[in-house]
Amino acid sequence: MELSDWLLTAEERGNSATCLDRRRPDGAAWSHGNHVRPLVHGRTYFAELLAAIRAQGPGDLLLFTDWRGDPDERLDGEGTEIGGVLAAAAERGVIVKGLIWRSHLDGLQFSQTENRHLGEEIAAAGGECLLDMRVRPGGSHHQKLVVLRHPDRPAADVAYVGGIDLCHGRNDDASHHGDPQAIPFADAYGERPPWHDIQLAVRGPAVGDLEAGFRERWEDPAPLSRSPLTRVREIAHREDTEADPLPAQLPDPEPCGTHTVQVLRTYPNRLFRGYPFAPDGERSIARGYLRAVGRARSLIYLEDQYLWSPSVVESFARALAAHPGLHLVAVIPTVPEQDGRLTLPMNLVGRIAALDKLREAGGERVAV
Repeated sequence: MELSDWLLTAEERGNSATCLDRRRPDGAAWSHGNHVRPLVHGRTYFAELLAAIRAQGPGDLLLFTDWRGDPDERLDGEGTEIGGVLAAAAERGVIVKGLIWRSHLDGLQFSQTENRHLGEEIAAAGGECLLDMRVRPGGSHHQKLVVLRHPDRPAADVAYVGGIDLCHGRNDDASHHGDPQAIPFADAYGERPPWHDIQLAVRGPAVGDLEAGFRERWEDPAPLSRSPLTRVREIAHREDTEADPLPAQLPDPEPCGTHTVQVLRTYPNRLFRGYPFAPDGERSIARGYLRAVGRARSLIYLEDQYLWSPSVVESFARALAAHPGLHLVAVIPTVPEQDGRLTLPMNLVGRIAALDKLREAGGERVAV
C-alpha cells in the first residue's frame, strides 16, 4: 500500500495554483512526522486553546479563521471571553490576525453583528480582523482554524482545525447539557441545545501547511466585498478593508510524531475575479472523500449534520453496491436544527430520499 492510494497527489488535488503542493523540495503533497490529536467537543478544545493563547508572548503569531465569532463566548468560565482573550494577546505583543465571514443579514439568522463586534474588539487592542465576503453569492467561509507560531519556541507551534467555531453554542461536553451561552435551535432541542463536534490539534510540519493556507486567503487582493451596500456599511462602521502584511513565514516545525497529514479545502469557482490560489476553485475535500469511500471494504462510519445531498449519497451507494461486505453506520441529528417552513420539509424530504437510496444499495448493511 502506498500513501498515494489514500491521499491526493498534486495533480489529483485539481488546483495547480495553490502553494501547498510546492512547499517541499521533494514535491510531496503531504507532510510526515506530525502528531495529531482529536479534541472531541468544544469544552475540551476551548480549554486547551485558552491555555495555548495565554502562553503566547511578544512577537508570537496568532492566525484564525471563523464562520461565526461571538466576542462574549466563554472558553472556560467567567473572564475567558474569546474577544477579551484575543484582545489581551494583542495588547501583550502577540501578532493577532483574523478572517471572519462577513455573513448575510442578521434577519436571515446568521451572524453579521456578532462577527463585526469581535473584529472591533480585536482591532481596538492592536490586532487586525477582516470581515471577508470573498465568496460566491449565497456562499460562506466555513473554515475553523487557529494557528499559533512562536519564533523563539518552535516546539510550542500548534494548529487547531476542524468543525468548532469560536461562538455561542459550541462549549458542550460528552454529557450534552449544552452550552450555557446557547443559540436558537428547533424547539425539539430545548433551551440549551447539545452540540457534538470535533477539532484536531496538529503539531509538526503540517502546521506550516495550515499557515500557508491562511496566508493564501489573507493575501487575496480582491475587495472583501463587491456589494455597494456593504461598502457603505464598511465606511459607516470604519471597518478595516485592507489586510496589512504578515511577517515572513517561519520554517515549518520539526517532525514530532508519526502521522502523515494532507491539508484539503473547498473553494468555489468565484465569479468575475477568482481566487489567485484557486482560480477555478478547489474541491479537494470531496475528492479526498471519494478516494477513501472508494477504497472502503469493511466499514464506513459517518457523523454529520446532514445526509441528504444526492451526489454525496450516490458515492456511498456505489460503494455499498460494489462491495457486499461493506457496512455503513451513520450518526445524524434526529431532526433538523431549524423549524423553518421551508428548512424543515426540505431537510426531511431530502433525508428520506437519501436513506432510501442507501438502503436500496446496502439493505441491512446500512444503519442510521
